[in-house]
Amino acid sequence: MLVVKHTSMKIPWRMTSLSCFYLLLLIVCCFSTSKKSLYANAQTDDGAEGEEEPKKVSKEQEMCNGVFLTYDFSSKEKLYPHLKNASAQPWSFMATASIVNMGLYEAKSWKMYIGFQHGESIVSVDGASIVDADGPPYKVGKNGTYIVGNPKTDLKTAVDTAGDYEQMQVIINFKGTVFGGKQLSKPMPKTIKLINDGFKCPAAIKKGEQHMHLCCTRDPKSKVKDPRGKFMPRKYGDITFTYDVLQAFSSKYLAQVTINNNHPLSRLDRWNLTWEWQKNEFINSMRGAHTHKKDPSVCIYGPQGKAYKDFDFTNVQSCEKKPTISDLPPEKIKDEKIGNLPFCCTNGTLLPKSMNETKSMAIFQLEVMKLAPDTEDRVDITPPSKWDITGQLNPTYKCGPPVRVDPSDFPDPNGLDATVTAVASWFVSCNMTTPKPQKAKCCVSFSAYYAPSAIPCPTCACGCDDNLPRCSAKAEPLSIPPNALLVPFENRTIMAKEWWKLKHKKNHTPLPKKLPCPDNCGVSINWHLESDYKSGWAARLTLFNWGNVPFQDWFTAIQTPKGYRGYENVYSFNGTRMPNNDKLRNMIFMQGLPGMNYLIAETNGTHPDRDPRIPGKQQSVISFSKKGIKAINVPNGDGFPTKVFFNGEECALPKTFPKRNAAIRSQIGLLPAGFVALLTFLVMVN
Repeated sequence: MLVVKHTSMKIPWRMTSLSCFYLLLLIVCCFSTSKKSLYANAQTDDGAEGEEEPKKVSKEQEMCNGVFLTYDFSSKEKLYPHLKNASAQPWSFMATASIVNMGLYEAKSWKMYIGFQHGESIVSVDGASIVDADGPPYKVGKNGTYIVGNPKTDLKTAVDTAGDYEQMQVIINFKGTVFGGKQLSKPMPKTIKLINDGFKCPAAIKKGEQHMHLCCTRDPKSKVKDPRGKFMPRKYGDITFTYDVLQAFSSKYLAQVTINNNHPLSRLDRWNLTWEWQKNEFINSMRGAHTHKKDPSVCIYGPQGKAYKDFDFTNVQSCEKKPTISDLPPEKIKDEKIGNLPFCCTNGTLLPKSMNETKSMAIFQLEVMKLAPDTEDRVDITPPSKWDITGQLNPTYKCGPPVRVDPSDFPDPNGLDATVTAVASWFVSCNMTTPKPQKAKCCVSFSAYYAPSAIPCPTCACGCDDNLPRCSAKAEPLSIPPNALLVPFENRTIMAKEWWKLKHKKNHTPLPKKLPCPDNCGVSINWHLESDYKSGWAARLTLFNWGNVPFQDWFTAIQTPKGYRGYENVYSFNGTRMPNNDKLRNMIFMQGLPGMNYLIAETNGTHPDRDPRIPGKQQSVISFSKKGIKAINVPNGDGFPTKVFFNGEECALPKTFPKRNAAIRSQIGLLPAGFVALLTFLVMVN
């Protein structure tokens, strides 16, 4: 049997103690590292579930205690065609603007000005809408443009949102085209600023070649709106719209649109209203108005059909993103299904309040169907944007964006002494614009007792065709005999040629090869200086309707700085001096008397086969006094109007006045204006 003896190895004491120390130290280090790792992991997990890190901002934004605006040029790319002419070479560019509210006051209905100065054309805008520009593309030119929030119209404060940048900030992305410039050039705007009441902005600070910023602060001199007021006030507009939500459900709501005509010269006939839905809404039914196109296929094959799979779209009023809405005819006013609303069914006529207050307003209602995710909340409602209204021969209006206002109040429909408040209300303000050259809808010709020739309406005053092989759109109109104003333009050619030969026979001036184009206006007005005598003067105003549609309840207005104070009477119309204000000065308003307020359309001549067509015509003499008016020279321009309006539309005026002929004397210079008016009235009746 083998016996094994165990022998123990003797280790020195010092080595054993040292080993134990190192072992203990290793254990402590491992435990400490593990604890730190666990603590770090716990912090990471808590951070993932908690709030995000504070948003990094620039030093300039950090120091701003108001509204901070920036504009950054992003990129530029050469477009086709590639041209040798560097100034005509098109380039695409991208830029970004931002607005963030760093102050204590909410920026409601914010509006930003960007001073584009290189003739930019904006192709698309994300996060905002461009105002006062037609498009896209929006040709902002060299005078800059204004942008407003869409869909985010208000910028709340950090105090009210606990620093939520989604509610404090808006970022706008631009994509556009610019012409000219070198490869490395960066087309920056001249300036940027906030256009909001109560804020003042310093000059923008440029940083480098492609960035600018500024901080707009609250103006201490401005009156702070009552903090209890939740929404913006309603501002003046020549035409205003109120979009009231009367009933709200999860998938639909009932809205009422109220149109108000507020300007004394504003007018609409057969109005057409258009807007653009923001979230694929569609109009299920309407009362008090109707849409022009009812195509259910747009809904069936669009997102509406996917959202409402079992919905019958055959009777839907409109599925268009941009519907056109018009008033109902008078015979529908008692219709229980589509009419029966106050101030509806006037065939689209909106008159100034001074003419007829009951016809200065229109109302219609519509049932709007919403799409998800707005169906999750009954009060999650987005009003339509890009409002625009036009008429038959009326002013052109520019409308702002819809602004949230305090809900409207209505009388109780049950006849009780109570008030019903709308669920929500938005307000749209529109103002008249001055017609651009060759964009007018009416024109004026001048003639006088002392001049043998009349100055007709300006060439292409109301537009011209693009293809003009036989006439010149830029040539000044030829002087014509006064009786030529009574016939259509196409019948004036022979008269104008013969008159030219007669009047230019002595100086041998040849007739232009290309004669001026017609004015192409449906309505023209002749201002004839009738007489000029020591104590006063008189003029005759004649309205011509060259179109196929008559004008009922027409009105006209003239601006005459020298004649306003001396205005005495208009004999065949109803006339009055309009009060002077910021918008209108030295205006005389005229309308037809009862029984003479209908300007008929153009009709056939006595012998249609050989006689020219006859325009509808109204005429009256206007008398003025010179008493108390100093330095008035009637023939040299003081006897002619500086502006003329017909049904609210500003008419195009000639650039010159009739030339005095020394051989001609006023045949009625000493006759009283009343006698002149009587003679004119007898001639007009005959």
